[in-house]
Amino acid sequence: MDENKSDLSSFSRGASAGGPPPVGIQTTPRQIIFNDIGMHIDQNGVWHYRGSPINRLELVKLFATVLRRDDDGAHWLVTPVEIAPVSVEDAPFTIVAMTHEGEGHNQVIRLRTNIDVAVTADADHPLCLRESASTGELTPYLTLDGGLQAKLNRPTYYDVVALGVEESLEQAHIFGIWSGGVFHPLGDASDNEHEAKAGN
Repeated sequence: MDENKSDLSSFSRGASAGGPPPVGIQTTPRQIIFNDIGMHIDQNGVWHYRGSPINRLELVKLFATVLRRDDDGAHWLVTPVEIAPVSVEDAPFTIVAMTHEGEGHNQVIRLRTNIDVAVTADADHPLCLRESASTGELTPYLTLDGGLQAKLNRPTYYDVVALGVEESLEQAHIFGIWSGGVFHPLGDASDNEHEAKAGN
């Protein structure tokens, strides 16, 4: 693999073209759509190419800049000349650390991904619990730009939960956190599930 190239030519070599286009992502006649180039992201957010993990962070960061999620939830690498599907077991990124400042409604929580991208939990980047595609359990996720998802690892989720409060919403007591001027619900306040099931 030529890790110095910003396009997909080194990784799509030998793959068959003519695959179905992504749903809801505009394409051009110039772009070649591949069926499969062997790109895969496992449940821990580790990228693999044809069965081998990609160990160079710089290369993963490069791929992340062209990663897109279509309207059907499928993931694609999209460049001006090539489009290739990416198999994702769960979420393409993992949240590995957090910082916070302020308190109450003025609290701001910043979460850092495994590729060193910091994101503030706010209205555009909500934090929530949903069923994990890989385990079926309720798992914490942060929504990133473009609808991409990052799964919180267990230590980071426990750090987030430590900042949680109970709020009354529509006559229900909800547990969650304040960040970016928004309350992010993490479950019923009477349910201990948010404490028992976190990320990996």
